[in-house]
Amino acid sequence: MLKLVDPFLISLISTVLLASFFPCYGSGVIFFDHLATIAIALMFFLQGARLSRGAMLEGLLHWRLHLLIFVCTFIMFPILGIMLHLLFPHLLMPGLWSGVIFLCCLPSTVQSSIAFTSIARGNVPAAICSATASNLLGVFVTPLLVGIIFSSNQGHLQPGGSLDIVYQLLLPFIIGQLLQPWIGDWALRNKRLLSFSDRGSILVVVYSAFSEAVNMGLWHKLDVEQLVYVLCIDTVLLFLVLGITALISKVLGFSLADRISIVFCGSKKTLASGVPIANVLFPTSAVGVIVLPLMIFHQIQLFVVTILARYCAKLRDKEDETKEDIH
Repeated sequence: MLKLVDPFLISLISTVLLASFFPCYGSGVIFFDHLATIAIALMFFLQGARLSRGAMLEGLLHWRLHLLIFVCTFIMFPILGIMLHLLFPHLLMPGLWSGVIFLCCLPSTVQSSIAFTSIARGNVPAAICSATASNLLGVFVTPLLVGIIFSSNQGHLQPGGSLDIVYQLLLPFIIGQLLQPWIGDWALRNKRLLSFSDRGSILVVVYSAFSEAVNMGLWHKLDVEQLVYVLCIDTVLLFLVLGITALISKVLGFSLADRISIVFCGSKKTLASGVPIANVLFPTSAVGVIVLPLMIFHQIQLFVVTILARYCAKLRDKEDETKEDIH
């Protein structure tokens, strides 16, 4: 049975409350940005050190899984967002509906998708490949989707985002892979260190991201009624995607580890890339309202997926026990 009170979930709630009442300002923002970068880089370094070359090659060649995640992220998500808008056009003010559609066009978040996949004991190599590819492709696909859906000038993205992904995510992972023959056994023996890196990086990112949301006036932009409606729409959207990805991946015959990767990578949306992209694609006066559904969705997905990750880890444990009994 899954514990009713998850210590990590308590840590996550505490982090959100801390950011709500004591968000970082000024030099503190710079400090936590750097801390998040270091924590994420360490996580990817340890992932690279732990994963065998054979597992990485298998993850790269798992094209069916990558294709399904791409379809869920850039096709299914926008369709669901448009359908919800058509069904409930007057539930939200126009700017908020634009924000919901915009978040549906965004790529998957990288670090938390992989971290939660690791916690849930999914296919981490495939998750690394899919989430990173989604984020890289999103730099080009998201403006295209937004331009098509909104029928407006999509503008030009600022350079540098792709390089950040390379430097902060891919490079540490590659270094870990290169050093894997020497430190791989050490990384496997010290799973607690890897677990601390996964969870610690998520808490740092949550505090940094939620602090930014609070500083941007998250709790002062809307009345309570509109805020509740945004929460409802975001929650319905998330659970629709979680249910559909779980069902499709099972029907298509993917293994449990692969299904976990598909659900976690195909249901996430990036806040870190979403806010800068919104600043480029939309007028400055509209950005605050447009990114609000994304900010709220980001927090909802972290809470829900935290619980789901621990549940999936239990399923993987049971699967391993069953295999041991058979042999």
